[in-house]
Amino acid sequence: MTSPLRGSRSKVPTPANHIDWILVATVVALSLLGVLMVYSATKGPGGEEPTTTYFLQRQLMFTVLGWGVMAAVAAFDYRHFRDWALPMAGIAVAALILVISPLGSESNGAQAWFELAGFQLQPSEFAKIVFILGMAAFLTFDRADLDGRRLLMAFGLAAVPMALIMLQPDLGTVLVFVFVALGMITVAGIRPRHLAIVALVAIVGTVMILNSPILKEYQVDRLTSFVSPDSDTQGAAYNTKQAVVAIAGGGLTGQGLFNGDQTRLNYVPEQHTDFIFTVVGEELGFLGGALVLGLLGVLVWRIWRTAQLSRDAYGMLVCVGILSMVVFQVFENAGMTMGIMPVTGIPLPFLSYGGSAILTACAAMGLVLSVHMRRFT
Repeated sequence: MTSPLRGSRSKVPTPANHIDWILVATVVALSLLGVLMVYSATKGPGGEEPTTTYFLQRQLMFTVLGWGVMAAVAAFDYRHFRDWALPMAGIAVAALILVISPLGSESNGAQAWFELAGFQLQPSEFAKIVFILGMAAFLTFDRADLDGRRLLMAFGLAAVPMALIMLQPDLGTVLVFVFVALGMITVAGIRPRHLAIVALVAIVGTVMILNSPILKEYQVDRLTSFVSPDSDTQGAAYNTKQAVVAIAGGGLTGQGLFNGDQTRLNYVPEQHTDFIFTVVGEELGFLGGALVLGLLGVLVWRIWRTAQLSRDAYGMLVCVGILSMVVFQVFENAGMTMGIMPVTGIPLPFLSYGGSAILTACAAMGLVLSVHMRRFT
């Protein structure tokens, strides 16, 4: 005979019983598509045998490691991060300071990486997660109204990492921080007039940065060339033009995997990183692009659903911050390959080549899973 006590214990919900398997399957599918697209973009113009598998091997390694990070973060109670927000912020700020010192390395006009044993580590990617966790902790502290004073304090905290990233300079990542902050404070209950002021300040600030000496001339040209791409066919607008040609050449069903003309001949610069979506568009066509965007849409849906189901305001705001990050990066990255958004160095989540970006995206999904798994505990 089963005792009442034993029967009641068997019904106690545990985090492992509430894993969002749809989210996990979507992450795995996108990651594997990313490995395939990176391989296609970097295998070279050879025939049956690829010219190189270097990027394939590293992307696969980063992907598997990222899955491990996602599982580890999901297994950890997200609520503990609220208590550690301050020391984590200190570590992130220290890393952002060190990367613009002689210890950092420069690539493509930005000093944003550490070189470690043949690997590049980009601290601004990991700072996104720390920023979300810290902002959520601040916005839920003592549950006071988000009045003008607290709003200024919130943006004062956000200004520190954004200023350090701007010194690299990396306006694209700064824009991610801005969009994340706007999303989180909006859901936290900002007053409409304050939101209008913040939006105005953000627009004015962006214009001032574009006209300041912080960015190099070619970086400004790259960010603004989408407005009039026909005015510059070989310079700043070259990437966008080649990207549009590649996507248009895919048609409905694409030219076939590994058979894209623009991709095989390396006509699109940075195709395995910033412009990875052009490989999808050219080789898999409109249907392949719709599949990728559809999977990213499922990802957004599951994050938003978890935010709604969250047991507390902290978990809800963490999910909102991650949702804002994913939505902006997808819209910006896919948009710039189609010529409707400025060219920035923002990766497409789970598809673009890069260890830091993959690990950050997987850690973000781990946090969402952690919130989902603990909605009853």
